[in-house]
Amino acid sequence: MQEHYLNNEIYYRINEFKPDRKTLVFIHGVSGSSSAWLPYEKIFENKYNVLTYDIRGHGLSKKYPSYSDYEVKKFAEDLNNLISYLNLKKIVLISNSFGGLIHLEYLKMHGENVFANVFTSPEVYLNTGFSAKIFRPILSLFKIILKTLPFNPKPRGHVDYSKHKNSTDWDISRNLADMKNTGLRAHFYTLKQSMNVKQEYNLEKINVPTLIIHGEKDTMVPLKNALNFSKNITNSKFINIKNIDHNTVHNAVKEMSQAIESFVEKI
Repeated sequence: MQEHYLNNEIYYRINEFKPDRKTLVFIHGVSGSSSAWLPYEKIFENKYNVLTYDIRGHGLSKKYPSYSDYEVKKFAEDLNNLISYLNLKKIVLISNSFGGLIHLEYLKMHGENVFANVFTSPEVYLNTGFSAKIFRPILSLFKIILKTLPFNPKPRGHVDYSKHKNSTDWDISRNLADMKNTGLRAHFYTLKQSMNVKQEYNLEKINVPTLIIHGEKDTMVPLKNALNFSKNITNSKFINIKNIDHNTVHNAVKEMSQAIESFVEKI
């Protein structure tokens, strides 16, 4: 995989693109980075064109100071700029967790570029759940506090997730590693955006093959959210991974990669 930057702002990795291959584009979640997809790069890079990248404020991509800089629409604009720069057409878009919101926003903007969708542990309907009523005021307080603190624009890097195998949703060491790597500002601003009450999905407009993968024991996004999400998308397939929580990307690499490849090959 080759490392690059788009406009000195967005860090991304690609393999050698070949015109006869399908193109997989991966979007990670809150406080993660493209390193979350490293095992999948190794599995897929000899069979597909693969693009992974760090969303704004994360990993090696540019950090921004204001809460408005982390609106979902701006994450989607970054993705569009990257896809346009690389002149990608008819992609398979694969997202995890908060990346699912970026994914959905991109579909609103440029759904014609997407050949198929894969959502893993998507952060859907968090804005309407009971937990949102508890966490939204807390995150609003963090927003006020963070605004008063000095802004450090320096990008951090990538977490080595091989050191956090089989970590749970609330594993302290992995969550601290994520937050330290991302920074509190980007972490909490992005997390708050996932609970935006005005978030709209436009699921009725999704008309390409769609796969939703969710962990049976997800404690961050209830399984019922993902099931409801799947029911509202025409031509969707749902896979429930037993004994796996929200960390499907890290803890179910074999199941996930097999499901993705099977889905992509049948399109």
